[in-house]
Amino acid sequence: MRRLALGIGCVLALAGAAQAQVQVLTATRVHTSDPDRPVVEALAWDATGRVLAVGDAKALLARYPDAKRVDATGKTVIPGLIDAHGHVMGLGYALMRVDLVDARDKAEVIARLRAYEKQLPPNAWLLGSGWDQNDWPEKAFPTAADLDAAFPERPVWLERVDGHAGWANSAALRAAAAKTVRPLEGDWQPDGGRIERIEGKPSGVFVDAAMSLVHAVVPAPDTAYRQQALEQALQAAVRNGLTGVHDMGVSREDLALMVQFADEQRLPLRIDAYADGDGAALADLCARGPYGHAGGRLQMRGVKLYADGALGSRGAALLEDYSDDPGNRGLLVTEPGALEAAMRKAHGCGVQVATHAIGDRGNRLVLDAYQRVLGGTAKTDRRWRIEHAQVVAPEEFPRFAELGVIASMQPTHATSDMPWAQDRLGPVRIAGAYAWQRMQANGVKLALGSDFPVESVDPRRGLHAAVTRQDAHGHPAGGWRAAERLSAAEALRGFTADAAWAAHDERDVGRLAPGFRADFVVLDEDPLAVPGEQLDDLHVRSTWVDGKPVYEVK
Repeated sequence: MRRLALGIGCVLALAGAAQAQVQVLTATRVHTSDPDRPVVEALAWDATGRVLAVGDAKALLARYPDAKRVDATGKTVIPGLIDAHGHVMGLGYALMRVDLVDARDKAEVIARLRAYEKQLPPNAWLLGSGWDQNDWPEKAFPTAADLDAAFPERPVWLERVDGHAGWANSAALRAAAAKTVRPLEGDWQPDGGRIERIEGKPSGVFVDAAMSLVHAVVPAPDTAYRQQALEQALQAAVRNGLTGVHDMGVSREDLALMVQFADEQRLPLRIDAYADGDGAALADLCARGPYGHAGGRLQMRGVKLYADGALGSRGAALLEDYSDDPGNRGLLVTEPGALEAAMRKAHGCGVQVATHAIGDRGNRLVLDAYQRVLGGTAKTDRRWRIEHAQVVAPEEFPRFAELGVIASMQPTHATSDMPWAQDRLGPVRIAGAYAWQRMQANGVKLALGSDFPVESVDPRRGLHAAVTRQDAHGHPAGGWRAAERLSAAEALRGFTADAAWAAHDERDVGRLAPGFRADFVVLDEDPLAVPGEQLDDLHVRSTWVDGKPVYEVK
């Protein structure tokens, strides 16, 4: 009997130890994104970071009496927010260069550059990003001459807010000209790009693939700089409530850096990396199969391709001329045959394809290519994606659903572009632009993101834009093309469960249910209860990944 008693004691001790590793969070409400139990009071997870149970607070506390309690009384918990389209290293670099976002004119650009230049050594390039000529009084592309008076010798290279155009001063032009095989002057244009010229001479602005002519001479960042950039980007993401990112266009070298961070347990969120086109990273996927880190926070199973450019720089490929630039129908960044060949390679390797397409011609071209490549397998859960899907011809909307194509869209693009988008497209084509409800009405799955650093990394701005179709100042009244607004629940699902589905992660993240990862965000407010106008002012108290806080308000 004594031996039996000791055995029972050991069992009870082990049970107590196991329960001690369980944590139970109680809150005013927990939105689970699980249709079976959409709202609960409590959440329990184990030492592996997997959800054990959700439900009534008293019931879970009674079920796990020895569990560590996390008290979020008065708070709202939501599943971890997932940005379905971002650029992690791009964000890090943007945070370490001159920030030109919202500069009101070229004079303000020069002032910010002058202030930043004070910290640079004499021969360093002056790099920045975020300018947008649409925000300036003249609304025209700038020139090298606009920079030369302030920076006659130091090379300056500034990327446009969308990343699809760059602005160089004359010193940078001289450096690029010295390395190019063909002269920058004349009428030659690189494939998939455009050199803006004045009387045959480069003006200083390079669009899409033409940017590579300057990129080739910008000094490459060293290892320490790249590590710092990645660290800053990751911290900015979790500080804003992100627990996952679909990182669109990751090189072999950048994946290696992320693997290093994952090995060192320095990845505070999950990264679904998509290879950067038909290059080394895709070759690795085809040779070795999909990559997944043992820690569960890093994987590469897809590839990001490019069809066209961006609307703001008039590089999006349109079926008809730009309404504000007759004779211009945009750019195909990748030659159609090469684009389809890359799709076929990815298809043969079992790799998910995500293709950037913004203009109506770009979207049609991608849908046509998907149809040819996928053939009868289009409905076999391939989940191929079109990134942005901004301007779509009316007859193309049903094709997304017919081909099982996900529309990966960014709500803040609409509110950033609304002051000038109709100027580009005219009153008829604009009806097919940024058309979230029209997509859903045709049975299309949406995945929502930001395209950071093109837009803010803060997903609260995306929720706000999706629900209100207004800018941060509440303009325009009632929302721009308000019929396309999403409900708060639809917007939240786009940044959680639907974003997870778009990356084949729906069994792990995007919901709070037994067996899922304990990835969640604690907020002061309830995003499904506050007015839409307040969604960009939600207060993040903490961000949790695998049941551990990766960010907490101090």
